[in-house]
Amino acid sequence: MTATTYYPKIKSILTVLLLSSALGACATIDGAGKDLEKAGEAIQNAAKG
Repeated sequence: MTATTYYPKIKSILTVLLLSSALGACATIDGAGKDLEKAGEAIQNAAKG
């Protein structure tokens, strides 16, 4: 086997890893946004008394 036969396999694996990382990052950012929103609401509620 030559390097050209491995290239499509490597490209496919890297594509899957890139897409799964992107999806994981989206979920993490969404979760962090929700946490910040809850923290802001808690601060507002504490300020209201």
